[in-house]
Amino acid sequence: MLKRIIILVPVLLTLVALLVFTQVNRGLAQTSDDAIKNAMSAAPMSIAMDATIMGWPTKAGGDLSVLRKGTNDWTCFPDDPTSPGNDPACYDKTWMAWIPALVSKTEPKTAVPGFAYMLQGGSTASNTDPFASLPLTDTKWQTDAPHIMVIIPGKWDTKAFATKMSTGGPYVMWAGTPYEHLMVPVTDVDAMNMDAMK
Repeated sequence: MLKRIIILVPVLLTLVALLVFTQVNRGLAQTSDDAIKNAMSAAPMSIAMDATIMGWPTKAGGDLSVLRKGTNDWTCFPDDPTSPGNDPACYDKTWMAWIPALVSKTEPKTAVPGFAYMLQGGSTASNTDPFASLPLTDTKWQTDAPHIMVIIPGKWDTKAFATKMSTGGPYVMWAGTPYEHLMVPVTDVDAMNMDAMK
């Protein structure tokens, strides 16, 4: 799919483990230009235009590649080949430090709020289990509306926020785990996803 250019330093190297962990490689043929364009669609252009753009490995266990070196503190990835939807994402440096904790199943040490964009939406195997790579046999992939994700030091107040996908309101994903984060939809939830909210 994409030719490796360079291996990133520790934080991004750890993302390779995330790739293996989720059994990446749907085998999509995608040029570097296509991947960069797709990755940039995840965030506002003011962020995406200067972000570092990463490419997924061509096979499980392979290396991430830098498709374009950025000049700001954001890192964007094209569509995740492990999920059925189109879900590119852009992460700030707080999120990029948080992801290795998820991979290693350790407690994140989040000192300041972190923000991430998924303006094309996303597909989630589980809204409650951060380590689920596929939905349970009696459930379907949850399709999230275009959204912003927020992490904070400490916990989210689940009395103030829902813990399931709601009709356009913010909700906590993976509530009660060290990896909980706030999902903030930026458009109306597609009516086709209403069953997933019940």
